[in-house]
Amino acid sequence: MNVHLGSVFDEFVANLLKTGLYQSQSEVLREGLRLLKEREDLKQIRLAELRKEIAVGLAEAERGEFVDGEAVFGAIRKRSAQRKRARR
Repeated sequence: MNVHLGSVFDEFVANLLKTGLYQSQSEVLREGLRLLKEREDLKQIRLAELRKEIAVGLAEAERGEFVDGEAVFGAIRKRSAQRKRARR
């Protein structure tokens, strides 16, 4: 496989090879792809967890187990204002 990386990445790979940490361009690219795969796998795990949490929230809402957002944010604003007054 031939890959054109562009001058910035060509120079980056060359510098990595000069350090002696990598023996070939392929080794550098495999390491980069391994890291990219780890990141993508982690994103998929986080997305699956988020979907589970959304499903839990929807089920709770359907059962009427939710709080009024306006009331919650109102209470937060009230506490924030009290803290600001207490600092003065």
